[in-house]
Amino acid sequence: MDFDEFTGTVQHRLELAGTGETLRAIRATLLPLGERLPAGHAEDLAASLPMEIKWYMTGGVTEHGQRFGWSEYLGRVADIEGADRADAAYHARVVVDLVSEEVPDSDFHQLRDELPESNGTEGWGNLFEVVDAGGWHEHE
Repeated sequence: MDFDEFTGTVQHRLELAGTGETLRAIRATLLPLGERLPAGHAEDLAASLPMEIKWYMTGGVTEHGQRFGWSEYLGRVADIEGADRADAAYHARVVVDLVSEEVPDSDFHQLRDELPESNGTEGWGNLFEVVDAGGWHEHE
């Protein structure tokens, strides 16, 4: 999948009006994820993504391996995207679902292993709700 296909798919799935909004949602999702992951893990995960998208997890990150939880991640996503937390959470889940479709299973499992699950609404499992529900499906 190239850059245009990736952004077009995200734009369609999120029903966003323009490319600018779409790129903000992608950047808002992947930049803090790149900050959370060790550099090597971020590189592995991003390797199969279009170069321009990969940059959000690798070249755009000033400090990899930061330790923060789901709530902090969600706050960062919302701040970058300029969205409320509910919209930011949904956008992140949909973007991560597309990432799961594009990267090797081993790299996606490495991502999940890096983000600890916890009980309740504050765990990283929230990020994988769309993936765990069987992936994004067209609404009929």
